[in-house]
Amino acid sequence: MARTKKAAKRAPEAAEEAEVAEVVDGEKVAEAPPKKGRKNKKEASGKDAEQPLPKKLRSSNKEEEAKKDEEKPSAKVSKVAKVKIDPAKADVPLLVFAHGAGAPSSHEWMVRWKKLLGEATGAVEVVTFDYPYCANGKKGAPPKAEKLVGCHKEEIEKAMSRHPGHPVVLVGKSMGSRVSCMVAGQEDVDVAAVVCLGYPLKVAHKNELRDKPLLELKAPVLFVQGCKDAMCPLTELHSVRKKMTVKSEVHAVEDGDHSLKISKKLKITQDASDQKALNQVKIFISKVLKKTL
Repeated sequence: MARTKKAAKRAPEAAEEAEVAEVVDGEKVAEAPPKKGRKNKKEASGKDAEQPLPKKLRSSNKEEEAKKDEEKPSAKVSKVAKVKIDPAKADVPLLVFAHGAGAPSSHEWMVRWKKLLGEATGAVEVVTFDYPYCANGKKGAPPKAEKLVGCHKEEIEKAMSRHPGHPVVLVGKSMGSRVSCMVAGQEDVDVAAVVCLGYPLKVAHKNELRDKPLLELKAPVLFVQGCKDAMCPLTELHSVRKKMTVKSEVHAVEDGDHSLKISKKLKITQDASDQKALNQVKIFISKVLKKTL
């Protein structure tokens, strides 16, 4: 009778232990903690024995794997691929403007350029957003650009749901322009054009070129680059453009750095320099939308 009560007491404990598991990225499942009690015959004899996962745990693992398959990019049809342009809105673009690695969309540079882009292009809206690593006041280093593509596409979809029927133009500062090119190069994405404000072609202090997103682009692109931008020497950009399969244009900002800032020694002011660049952005987008590029 005493032995029966002890067995009954262990039963709920064993059930709880069978449910304990840790799933990492939907792949690795930790084994349930070993049950208390006497060792089985194989363990007592010193032989290794593989214990099958509990039935409930196997089921949970299969669900996680199925969920992971559903989340693969190839399995999801992006809404960005379903851009249906309304003829009445065909000449009014929707701009999605991505920030650089060092500052969020609330930075004064981004706020100023958002306003200027809206005025220059007559866009229905210039949408800005923050990548997850710096959203809501977070401070940290950005992840690899490839990991930001999903978030970027979601922001485009949100913007399109607010303004259906408008052609979408992706604009980005530095890292944001690189991610924009990655997005525009995907098979399930349909955007009218990309505008890069300081494309980071070269990795700092390295000879490595970040040209893959440019070579995979499926939309025309305008590069607005500072002549003194060490991250994108114009001679090297020119060489990359020769290999690209889409049409591209360059507006070189005289004496401009990576953020298009010019020297105060020049006779031209910063505002005047920026207006020159904005005028080229306006002309480029207009040619794209009218299909005269």
